[in-house]
Amino acid sequence: MTSTVYLTLGGLGDRNGIQQKELQREMPTSNQARVINRLRGGRLVALGSSNGLRRIKAVASETATIQPEQAERLLTDDEKMLANYVPVYVMLPLGVITVDNVMENKEETERQLKELRRAAVDGVMVDVWWGIVESNCHEQYDWSAYRSLFQLIQRYDLKVQVIMSFHQCGGNVGDAIYIPIPKWVREIGESDPDIFYTNRMGIRNKEYLTIGVDNKPLFSGRTAIQIYSDYMKSFRENMADFLESGQIIEVEIGLGPAGELRYPSYPQNQGWVFPGIGEFQCYDKYLKAEFKEAASNAGHPEWELPDNAGEYNEKPEVTEFFRSNGAYDTERGKFFLTWYSNKLLSHGDQVLDEANKAFLGCKVKLAAKNLQVSGIHWWYKDDSHAAELTAGYYNLKDKDGYRPIARMLSRHYAILNFTCLEMRDSDQPAEAKSRPQRLVQQVLSGGWRENIKVAGENALPRYDRSAYNQVLLNARPNGVNRDGPPKLKMFGVTYLRLSAELLQPKNFKIFKIFVKNMHANQEYCADSEKYNGRIDLLERSKPAIPIQELLEATKPVEPFPFDEETDMSIGGFLADLIDNLIERIASTFN
Repeated sequence: MTSTVYLTLGGLGDRNGIQQKELQREMPTSNQARVINRLRGGRLVALGSSNGLRRIKAVASETATIQPEQAERLLTDDEKMLANYVPVYVMLPLGVITVDNVMENKEETERQLKELRRAAVDGVMVDVWWGIVESNCHEQYDWSAYRSLFQLIQRYDLKVQVIMSFHQCGGNVGDAIYIPIPKWVREIGESDPDIFYTNRMGIRNKEYLTIGVDNKPLFSGRTAIQIYSDYMKSFRENMADFLESGQIIEVEIGLGPAGELRYPSYPQNQGWVFPGIGEFQCYDKYLKAEFKEAASNAGHPEWELPDNAGEYNEKPEVTEFFRSNGAYDTERGKFFLTWYSNKLLSHGDQVLDEANKAFLGCKVKLAAKNLQVSGIHWWYKDDSHAAELTAGYYNLKDKDGYRPIARMLSRHYAILNFTCLEMRDSDQPAEAKSRPQRLVQQVLSGGWRENIKVAGENALPRYDRSAYNQVLLNARPNGVNRDGPPKLKMFGVTYLRLSAELLQPKNFKIFKIFVKNMHANQEYCADSEKYNGRIDLLERSKPAIPIQELLEATKPVEPFPFDEETDMSIGGFLADLIDNLIERIASTFN
């Protein structure tokens, strides 16, 4: 197993029963290993994962030994604090490369990158749109605009997280521009509209290809999975220099609408509004046939897809499917929900397996994003969890719908990237029965219990201290450890999104304080090995995990305890009051 590719913390025994003290003992010790390596002088070698228990072995030709405790005492206070450092990345604007495959406003982009460099951010995130690069003809890729963008970013010594964006931009929260999927794919859809997700009323959603065609050779002889694979392989071939130099450090794989592993259950462009329950999206002919086959194999050929689950903007209690003691809790309902969520899990597993093959041997991390732009936190307190179920997450009080995803990611050495880090329960309207804080706690804990790295994002652009403080809390749920690695720590946080509003003086001042506190009050550190451990060459995915073993992870386990507030607060009401006062005085003089 490689050093930092996310799987085991070492000898944890029962996967469902990891104790907090075990996690604390086995969390990253990269500073300690770095000092040992510095002292080795031909004497000591540090072996194993930075996330595992360190095993120190003497080189055969030497007899001297140094205990890890002795090496630890050589760390300075700043080096110990550096183990608490959480890198911050900033998403670039959705249209930094236009739908015509041009980098427009280069001067403005360069000015903004300069500002990010001044704020000590660690890097940027970039959507690499399938609908731009392979727009007009299959297997004809034009990467030139993205190469120009990466060269510009490189000039400011910023790392890059790239997203393989196989979805449409437009139709979701925050989508300010329209970038459709490739023209040649849409043309195939004109003669076979069932290549797109479909709701019960037959309305198509063209954001992303239905997972029903994952293995159907409908695209000039290629399947959807082969299309995604070829695109990623072409990216690697054409961006080899950026990958080899270490500028591109993470490849996030788009797995559905908005880039996330979910069904497009609540599309704004079809009239959905918060907090509607959404609709199931499995009524294209391909998924209907798969369900019919699955039901027949289970001895129930008479079972059909649900026709009583309501419409986009209804509440759970008005539907036969989601109401108290509704159809979702019957044998037929449970069978459907298991099939629906397993299809999503299988899709993610297949695409990530292709991503692993495409980037095999590269010094990058793979990441998968699940949940939507705002996080499916509404109706979380309702027994049915209706909005989560329609999106494909079979998550109930007695069933964990997210940990099986984390377990699947573990075989690909992938990171789980979650959202809505900035949200508090008190921010949400009572009628939505929303609980974003508990949702984040559940999902992050599930990832840590499966011994994978977790990263995250804010769901909506926020510039206030309350939101930043909540992100800081989630990034280090039990605070900073001044003697070394904290009990729990996120691998990184990506801020959504770079804009003129973020760069306004008042907002940017607060943002820079947030970055400093995410860095545990340390100076910008260009060497990620000092806080996140070494990134080794990506290994081949481990063997497929049997579905029963994945489903074992649905057993609910109490999440790790989170503190009530961050210990690295950037201030609250009083600080906001002072900021507003200074702003008024400055505006008066101006």
